[in-house]
Amino acid sequence: MENYIINLLKTQVIPAIGCTEPIAVALAAAKARELLGELPDKVEVLLSKNVLKNGMGVGIPGTGMTGLPIAVALGITSCNSSDSLELLKNVSTEDVEKANQFIKNNNISLQRKQTDEKLYIEIICKKNDSFSRVIIAGFHTNIVFCEKNGQVILDNLQSLEQNKDNIKQNEDPFEIKLKDIYDFSVKCDIEKISFILETAKVNRIAAEVGLSSDYGLKVGRTIEDNINNGIYQESALTHALILTTAAIDARMGGSVVTIYSNSGSGDQGITVTLPVLACYEKQVNKILDTKNELPVNEMEKLIRALTLSHLVAIYIKMKLGVLSSFCGVTIAMIGAACGITYLLDGDYENICFAIKNCAAGIIGMICDGAKNGCSIKVAAAVFAAFNAATMAKINICPMDNEGIVHNDVECTIENIVNISKKGMAQLDDVILEMMLEKIDC
Repeated sequence: MENYIINLLKTQVIPAIGCTEPIAVALAAAKARELLGELPDKVEVLLSKNVLKNGMGVGIPGTGMTGLPIAVALGITSCNSSDSLELLKNVSTEDVEKANQFIKNNNISLQRKQTDEKLYIEIICKKNDSFSRVIIAGFHTNIVFCEKNGQVILDNLQSLEQNKDNIKQNEDPFEIKLKDIYDFSVKCDIEKISFILETAKVNRIAAEVGLSSDYGLKVGRTIEDNINNGIYQESALTHALILTTAAIDARMGGSVVTIYSNSGSGDQGITVTLPVLACYEKQVNKILDTKNELPVNEMEKLIRALTLSHLVAIYIKMKLGVLSSFCGVTIAMIGAACGITYLLDGDYENICFAIKNCAAGIIGMICDGAKNGCSIKVAAAVFAAFNAATMAKINICPMDNEGIVHNDVECTIENIVNISKKGMAQLDDVILEMMLEKIDC
């Protein structure tokens, strides 16, 4: 089980540049162009509603632009699919100019794909009588189908369906529970999980980028200014609010900055790391050194708190699915609350209290697409995480007769998942319709 959990961390917590949905679209486009072997004159893009929703209004790194067409065009004209979710890391001004010209030539058509798959990206490149087709499905780097001129090169579509039918067995052969995650996080050999420190270091650098530049809605800088103006007071909470929202500002605003994602979400990766790091920095009264190698033996508590935070979010997202009508940071909020509770010397019972406090709070916050405004949602989630943790530390949580909270924390988690899967099943269609209506106006 230990090796399985470590592998979960290493596969679900990975570096990315930019919002993962449009970047995954760029990845599919780059792969399709590589298969075609030449620059296409027509590109057809078919996307599931969740991918379409999350790509419409978000900044694309290094371009100063938003939306899916520029992501597709960059993937076609300039990117290498071997760079995976960091394929926009070396985008130049010339690359952006080429991509814009490709768009102006009316080479891209974009449509919604009618599919039950939450994450589905299909790119068809055409040049004269030649064509190529690439499909990504299930998760952001999962290329499941490739063909050129009718010759199938890769076909994992059937295995994708089989995985959906046997999702619990395939994703969790050990039937892991929250207690297993807690025990692993607090007892595992520290050297085996020390790599998780890199997530805090890299994501903190993203926060520094957000604070030093005019990205997004500048939520992080605004909170910082309000401390200087005497509206807020300096504390672990406000420190966490500043760092976390500033990193989101940078990412959603189109900065070419690497972040560590969690379960395919960059915002979730930021939200499970930076509130925990901020709490730790205030505890030790020292800023994390992002330029040098960190002493693992001196940072064991932070490492274990970050591990717990990441794993709790992964655990819930495995049940929920990679994309949903839930705002992903509400799941990250639960992970962060657990990590903060651990830093406050909470035990397993306190961790359970923290999860129940989160369930009683802002669970159910909608996802209306990736955009600059995600920083506002993250600010609410960070406050909720701290509130849940500090209440849990003194043994306060809702009773079993209150709302979706259950005495059994596993049942509480299942209730959270079912709110999205069963209770909000039609929400994405409603939200996407509202977003598309604005384009037609």
